[in-house]
Amino acid sequence: MNDDRSRKRKPASYLRYALLALAAFLVLSLGFVLIPRESPAPAAPPFSEQARAAALAETMDLRAASQQLADGSSGARRQLFSHTVTLLTTQARALLVPGGATASSAVGAGSAAGSTGTAGASGTTGPAATASSGAATSGTATLPALVAELSTSGKARLVHAGKADGGMARLLAAVGTAQLLQATALAQAAGTPPPALQAPAATQRNAATACSVASPSGSQDGAQPVPGGQSTQTSEPSGRATLAAALNRVVRTEVETVYGYQVALTRLDGPAADQAASLLATHEALAGQAEAYTRVHCVSVPPREPGYTLGTSFLQKPAAGLASLEAGTLPVYGDLVALSDGETRQWAVSSLVAAAQRTTRWGSDPGPVPGIVLDTALLPELPEPAAPSPRQTGGGAAATPAAP
Repeated sequence: MNDDRSRKRKPASYLRYALLALAAFLVLSLGFVLIPRESPAPAAPPFSEQARAAALAETMDLRAASQQLADGSSGARRQLFSHTVTLLTTQARALLVPGGATASSAVGAGSAAGSTGTAGASGTTGPAATASSGAATSGTATLPALVAELSTSGKARLVHAGKADGGMARLLAAVGTAQLLQATALAQAAGTPPPALQAPAATQRNAATACSVASPSGSQDGAQPVPGGQSTQTSEPSGRATLAAALNRVVRTEVETVYGYQVALTRLDGPAADQAASLLATHEALAGQAEAYTRVHCVSVPPREPGYTLGTSFLQKPAAGLASLEAGTLPVYGDLVALSDGETRQWAVSSLVAAAQRTTRWGSDPGPVPGIVLDTALLPELPEPAAPSPRQTGGGAAATPAAP
């Protein structure tokens, strides 16, 4: 009897276990289906976009600090701080557009290579190595702190310009140059040492280490001279041809500037003549460096003209004429920044900074973005800060934290 009962229970137990296993399997299966799959991490934005966002964030912080100092100052210092606010406002508006799109819309005809930036999503954080400026919104801003932060931000922009895409590289170089110059002006007002600026590095390249390209009057290897000093190379890509045009333009501009200084020296005296003589030697060296970099890129060097036509105003006011010549070199170097890379771009960036310095030495203003011919009317306006609520302003009721 007992054996028969145990035999009848075993099939029932097996069936119960099978049903429980099936139920567990269904529950687990439904659970796996209902649990959403983790979304993949978003791709990191391009370096150019990260550098733009970092530059915008720091420029806005510096603008807030400058506005705070302007509100608490008067007289000449207030005017200096207000000029700093205006400069940083223009830079922030130029940096609002992702991917260097300002170069194709707001840059005038004097700059030929502005639309080569890489587009990216706006509102992203900058490079991890770049810290946000600390001069500004929390606490009271001070003039020495603003000088230090402007200098730090300007140098960071120049470093990023060496790695960014073409149009964005030029914008970053322009912003960094102007911030360094403004830091120098503020340092003079504060009585502190100005930021150290790196001079253009002299290239060690020569005809032996570069491509086999002879002088324009001799035979050419891979290039054919054409009127006006341009060169055509049928086998090179269009990017190289554009770089060749930029290099040729730098050479011609520097040679013409040398001629202008030679003429001005005959009409200047005193400290102005000493400054002109020193800068003449600088431009002679720059012309030689530009020719060397031109040979490095296998491009024929444009011939040097025997002379150039100078206007009557230049002869009457040679100092102002030299300021105009120096300002005219800025977009030339800005184009070369956008169209080059590597060692050539580094030389172009440092040459842009030095050209802006020389422009100020002759009493001219290189503008908020040296090296870019900018139509500010085409720039987007800065977003208005959100108006504080009555609770935040403390109007009659105790302030309470905003709901998350």
